[in-house]
Amino acid sequence: MPPSEETCVFRPISRVIHNFLMVLIFLPVAYGPKPLRAQQAAETCPRPQAGSLVSEPVDLRSKNGVLELTLIARNVRESDGRTRYCFTDGEGHESPTLRVSRGDLVVIHLKNEMTDLDLASAGPMHTHALSRAGQACTSSVAMNLVSTNLHFHGMTIPPACHQDDVLKTSIGPGDPTFTYRFRVPEDEPPGLYWYHPHIHGFSKQQVLGGASGALIVEGIERANKELAGLPERVLIIRDEDLMNPNARPSKSEPVVPHFLIDRDGDAANNGTGFGKPAKDLSINYVPVPYPDYPPATIQMKPGERQLWRVLNASAITYLNLEVLFNRAPQPLGLVAMDGVPIGVPGARDAQPQELINWQTHLGIPPGARVEFLVHGPPAGASGLLVTRTVDTGPGGENDPNRMLAQIVVSPDAPEPRFHLESKPVSLPPPVRPWLGDVAPVRVRRLYFSEKLADPNDPASAVEFYLTVEGQTPKMFDMNSTTPNIVAQQGTVEDWIIENRSQELHAFHIHQLHFLLLDYNGIPVNENFLRDTVNVPYYNGRQLAYPSVRIRVDFRDPNTVGVFPYHCHLLEHEDKGMMGTIQVAPAPSPLEQSSAGAGARDSALRNK
Repeated sequence: MPPSEETCVFRPISRVIHNFLMVLIFLPVAYGPKPLRAQQAAETCPRPQAGSLVSEPVDLRSKNGVLELTLIARNVRESDGRTRYCFTDGEGHESPTLRVSRGDLVVIHLKNEMTDLDLASAGPMHTHALSRAGQACTSSVAMNLVSTNLHFHGMTIPPACHQDDVLKTSIGPGDPTFTYRFRVPEDEPPGLYWYHPHIHGFSKQQVLGGASGALIVEGIERANKELAGLPERVLIIRDEDLMNPNARPSKSEPVVPHFLIDRDGDAANNGTGFGKPAKDLSINYVPVPYPDYPPATIQMKPGERQLWRVLNASAITYLNLEVLFNRAPQPLGLVAMDGVPIGVPGARDAQPQELINWQTHLGIPPGARVEFLVHGPPAGASGLLVTRTVDTGPGGENDPNRMLAQIVVSPDAPEPRFHLESKPVSLPPPVRPWLGDVAPVRVRRLYFSEKLADPNDPASAVEFYLTVEGQTPKMFDMNSTTPNIVAQQGTVEDWIIENRSQELHAFHIHQLHFLLLDYNGIPVNENFLRDTVNVPYYNGRQLAYPSVRIRVDFRDPNTVGVFPYHCHLLEHEDKGMMGTIQVAPAPSPLEQSSAGAGARDSALRNK
């Protein structure tokens, strides 16, 4: 994590915030684990009650090198008007964790059984000309609130039909079952990835409704022997529309001087760390609703050492995780970011102590993942998992301090059901040089920006742009056949990404990882890769726009094709903050030879 990211993105925690969180520590007594509602077994996309014990998703594992499963997309309207979305497997398990190994074949049969609850109220349909039923991968597809597809976030698999295409793939209710078939690359970093629908214009609603799940490439202990034999826990933090939108803030909170609403009707950032949040959060579907934030329950043995694999599957909410024991923040040993182990082979000749990055809090943008070591509280101590406030800027949503889970210790606490391999074989050496040691063939500049649809009407909608320097800012058009960027497989590029808006954005690119080189002008020396990174907001007074510089890796042949990059605040992506890149195949040796000969002939003629 770059040292500047904490100061530029996350507001420092003050004595007032500490006192507020300490008051909340005593609330778990009143919100102990509660039984699931009796009728949940018959519900579509069932969810536990607030205060429940955090249970892990069902695991689906590959066998003999193949993972084959069925996923069914479903939705249901709740009594308060909110809509749930989910993927269930053939046995009805919601959002199963998919566990694979390098080289495995993955076959997913996706069936859409969603119901048109009230399509008219969902806004305009992104029709892009209707495709025929069952013809999901076409140049003109229908995308609406009840169509679906899958994106395998962070995976380096081809952006092709039936693999990881999200630009032309749309499965509607009643369409034939659609089959995804891809092979996990032999050099895919072992770690935490995830899957979710990527229906342009409607991604936010579906992810906000809970349609997401974890995907794990096994073998992280092969990259870091310190993890061998450890019990692991998968925690998926999602956001959702407020359960109690009209409630007053808890009396345990300090008085917030002002309350703001953004143009989407969400609570806007008020700069205090308190007040109504833009969205509620849940942890493995256990809701932690505003205003009292009754925490979920995690059970651990006293002092037990575990690997926690945490996914921020939120549509718009930033996380800033901290674990407290008796009011004191605890060290968290970061071992992987966005599925890539710290000190991933090839980064450097890392010493064992360099494979764990100890921090007291971990910032996670929407879509990002962290995997870290945590110790259970000592006997008799109280523990709490919280998310600290995140400063999203004057134009951002409110992400205040709040609890997520109480950590209850007991000698009889059950261990997580899965342990990492106790005697792992080291990963093979990488086939490509470390990305930081490869010279870029070019430097590109891109920037985030926003504009009122009607500059004369402050209440008009906001248009969101992600623009390549030199091009005209415009909202992403699904009908466009011209990519914003053309690159060549086998090369490496540096991208400088500016934020010219007054809210925090999270840059994400499909099909590959990148190396963060500097953050807001400060060099960063990271020994791991990312697929999502925050770009700090412009405060209106800085002499230069805030920016990050990343090294983008097109060396893998699986990057060939057309795929998107976008802000991973999904309401921004849905409203146009996206572009596409076409990665062309590397020239063949014969073509390279001919090109070299042509260059020599031209040089001779010009003498």
